[in-house]
Formats: sequence, structure tokens, C-alpha cells
Amino acid sequence: MEALKLFGIGIIFGIANVIPGVSGGTIAVVFNVYDKIINVITLNLKKMFSQWKFLLPFGSGIVIGIILFSKMISILFAKFPVQTNWFFIGIILGSIPMIYKRMVNKTDESKKIEFPTISAIICCLFALALMIFMTITDVSTGSPVAQTDFSIGLALKLFFALILAAIAMIIPGVSGSFLMLAVGVYNTVITAVADFNIPLLIPAAIGAIIGFILGAGLVRWLMAKFPTQTYGAILGLVLGSIFVIFPGFASVKVMAVSFVCMILGCCLSYFASKEKTT
Repeated sequence: MEALKLFGIGIIFGIANVIPGVSGGTIAVVFNVYDKIINVITLNLKKMFSQWKFLLPFGSGIVIGIILFSKMISILFAKFPVQTNWFFIGIILGSIPMIYKRMVNKTDESKKIEFPTISAIICCLFALALMIFMTITDVSTGSPVAQTDFSIGLALKLFFALILAAIAMIIPGVSGSFLMLAVGVYNTVITAVADFNIPLLIPAAIGAIIGFILGAGLVRWLMAKFPTQTYGAILGLVLGSIFVIFPGFASVKVMAVSFVCMILGCCLSYFASKEKTT
């Protein structure tokens, strides 16, 4: 059952990482696997292989989510954008109790701290303000037409773009796909995945692997040195991601369905994040 749960979370994580504006890091925090991902992604291959019971189902789910479900999610966003976004908002809201608990008492379970420290609050507010600022000042107009022919220049562009995107995917509240959109490689990468364009997928995959390792190392260091402050920042980023995907309001009928979707998403993430993944 645990493997099946990890497989399902991996699918959702994979789906999130192909949708601009939706953070895979947020999804990992929501479903309480973020710490596990950060600790597993390392250059220590022996340590990585020792965690195969986590990596195999979770990684398989990510691949399935990206390859098979990206088109379905695109259809949902095209036909039911308001309802789909409210479902994701519900997922985010359901994770807040778990993140707050770690923000106020991450390293010492014997201390009954009821409120976060001033420094954690400052980190939370700064991260929230940053997300709001990024949302307000966003001037992105979309990405160019997908490029399908291999060239050294395109391969290098994909390599470096995916390093940055993978680092962004590790950070809750930040969308790696949105970063790909901003630098103009999103359609190229998505088309390469859909068409199994191996010559373009190879530099993109190598860049993504390097980015994941660098990003995980950075977050791992922050959590070791500044645990409550880091989770304070994560809470701010997660809350701020609501402003990024907020779809606005629509007709009464649409909003009624959207409310149900939000409640379902909230319950899903709340109960999934209550149990620790081992």
C-alpha cells in the first residue's frame, strides 16, 4: 500500500511539473515527501540505491505522470480552467497545518512551541511578498514555437535551461515549467517528451539531473542550518502560489463545482500529509 501511495504521489508530482504556474515542490510538501526527496537526491549513489523502495514507485509515478497524463491535464485546463485551479488551491490549503507544525517545531519534538519564532515569521512574510510581487509583475507572453531539429546551440540551451528549471522544481511555490516558459524552451521540451525526440531529451535530461542534485543540496543545507526559518519560507512560498494560480470567479454554477473541487483537493492533501512517508 505504501508503494502504491508513493506511485500515486509521483504521478501528481509529474503532472504538476509540466503545468506552468504549478509547483512540483509544493506538491511534494503537500504530500509530505519533500524531506525524503531532498535527502535522497545526492551524489552518494550507495545512499540513493539504498532508498530504492522510495525511489522506484515514486520515480515510476513521475514518469507516468509526465508522459501519459500531461495531455489530460492540458485538456482539463483548456475546458475546465476554473474548477481545475480551485482543485489545486484546495490541495495547497490542505497542506498548511503540516507545514505550520514544522515551522514552529521542526528539530526538537520535546519542545512544545506554540508560535513560530520572529525569524521564521519574517522568512514566511518575505517569501509570500516575493510570490505576490512575481505574480503582479509577470509580463510573460508565452513561449516560442517548439523546435524539433537537433543542433548544438539548442542542445546547450536545453541543458542550461533544465538545470535552472530543476532547481526551481525543488523549491516549493516556484514552477519549473513556468521558468521553462519564461526562457522559451517549454513547448520544445513538452513536444520532445510527447514525440520521444531522444536527441533533444538527452541534454534536457542531463541538465535536469544536475539541477535536481544542486537544488536538493542547497535545500538540504538550509534545513540543516536553519530548519524553522526554511519551513517559514516554504510556507510563504506555498501560500503565495495561490496567487499565481488563482483563477478568479465565474458563474454560480461553475463556482459551486469549483467549491466541491477545492474541498476534495483540501481533504486529499490534508489526509495524505498527516502520515509520514518512510
